Amino acid sequence: MLKRLVKMDYKRMWSVTAILKERSGKSRLWLMSDMLACAAKYNAGYMDYMIAQMYNLNHAQRKTVLTRGINNKIVRQMNDKAFWHVFDDKAEFNKTFGKWINRAWITSDGSISTQNLIAFLQNKKTVFLKPLEGSSGQGIARFQESDWKDIDAFADVIRNAGTCILEEGIIQHDKMSELNPNSVNTVRIATLLGGRQEGIVYAFLRIGNGKIMDNVDCGGMAARVDLESGKLLTVAADKAGNTFTRHPITGTEIIGFEIPHFDAAKNMCLEAMRLVPQMKYIAWDVALTPEGPTIIEGNSFPSHAVPQFAAHYPQGIGILPEFQKFIRI
Repeated sequence: MLKRLVKMDYKRMWSVTAILKERSGKSRLWLMSDMLACAAKYNAGYMDYMIAQMYNLNHAQRKTVLTRGINNKIVRQMNDKAFWHVFDDKAEFNKTFGKWINRAWITSDGSISTQNLIAFLQNKKTVFLKPLEGSSGQGIARFQESDWKDIDAFADVIRNAGTCILEEGIIQHDKMSELNPNSVNTVRIATLLGGRQEGIVYAFLRIGNGKIMDNVDCGGMAARVDLESGKLLTVAADKAGNTFTRHPITGTEIIGFEIPHFDAAKNMCLEAMRLVPQMKYIAWDVALTPEGPTIIEGNSFPSHAVPQFAAHYPQGIGILPEFQKFIRI
């Protein structure tokens, strides 16, 4: 706690209070003091406080929020750091979970030959360049067939990217394109090998909003998925706190939208979670194609942001009780 207080970005924290003052009608000093109280009592950072709208919650409700501190504790408790590399290195991940990748990919260390690149690109319309490590969509670039007409220039782009992987672009299910055709909209399914229970803790559909990525850190939004039916239970929400009953670009209604191949996606993640049993808490990003689900990646340190968006919990009771069914916290 002392380390966090020393390292706190108080300037950013103060700027957050300006936003919350407008939303809540409370004074900035009250909000600042309440943030610090929530940090001490619930291990909540100021972004947790804003995203979960903790200023609107009573003590009983606040205890149910999956804050950064609690999420970090769960990761430390459940995931052996000696095995993080299996998930954090994209090439190693693709090799380990190749059964569920279902797309062509190659690695490049900055010296890939033009001929090898030509061979990989043959019959492909879209490819993605991804750094071997990283999260939140950082460093990912999409290229289309027109980008490699000048193959020598394109080869230079790939070589200059350093160590990375090139992956074939995914064609998502038509149903998912009805929701948003500009990005592959993925389901985040979190699995937990807990002492009390094993299985899926939660699922959220991440939806793009004009950019090539569906990640909420790239302007995307998310809605909670009913684990039984595969239907969206809530409005979509983004990290800024905006909510959507319909997609702002396509007009597709959010609540009640049914995800195709959802049962197959769940079964895939339940099978994959046992492949590296030292990693007990994984958030899988799954795309839905016409043929079925495919894994995009698995996260060794699942984000706690999306599972605590206030819009997903209109009664103020957060997701922490769902985790407590699996493990003692």
